[in-house]
Amino acid sequence: MAFDYKKEYKEFYMPKNKPSIITIPKMNYIAVRGKGNPNDENGEYKQTIGLLYAIAFTIKMSYKGTHKIDGYFEYVVPPLEGFWWQKGMKDSIDYNNKDQLNFISII
Repeated sequence: MAFDYKKEYKEFYMPKNKPSIITIPKMNYIAVRGKGNPNDENGEYKQTIGLLYAIAFTIKMSYKGTHKIDGYFEYVVPPLEGFWWQKGMKDSIDYNNKDQLNFISII
């Protein structure tokens, strides 16, 4: 049976009714970093997310090929997660200036 991060780590993927701070242990991720308006049809965000999922599913299905990855185990691709910020903005985002958004998206 494939390892399902959402089921095994419910405390990270199923939020409580009351907001709280949690500590995430060290884990391996596939990540992409970029900049720009996430709504731009031909923008960097759309391109990098496509790349991120392509890599995640290539690794997931690699067990069917001839090359075996050390430490590989079958898994369900976890949900996309993202971190967004704008340089010079401490505790907020200027949604009228989305071209200046920076992101790191991870699976």
